[in-house]
Amino acid sequence: MRLTAEQIRLIRKVIDETAGTDAQVKLFGSRLLDQRKGGDIDLLVSVPQAVENAALLASRIEARLQRALGERKVDVLVAAPNLESKPIHRIAEKEGHLL
Repeated sequence: MRLTAEQIRLIRKVIDETAGTDAQVKLFGSRLLDQRKGGDIDLLVSVPQAVENAALLASRIEARLQRALGERKVDVLVAAPNLESKPIHRIAEKEGHLL
């Protein structure tokens, strides 16, 4: 996994503040592969409660993380009980690494 302990701490802090302390966050995609270089940070944020506007929540998390991580590109998927689970959600859930 190509994230530092400090990056993981910052990610967890932003998720806790934005989506709640009961939210789960998983890293998936190219950042899981140690032999690769570069790439954006792909995150699946799962919350136990319904989300009224998933796109707004995802964009808030992305913006805060990009600022906190030095303008590094971040992509966020949101999963909640009231949202449709798409194939990318299932892949991220299965292959992702819990932060």
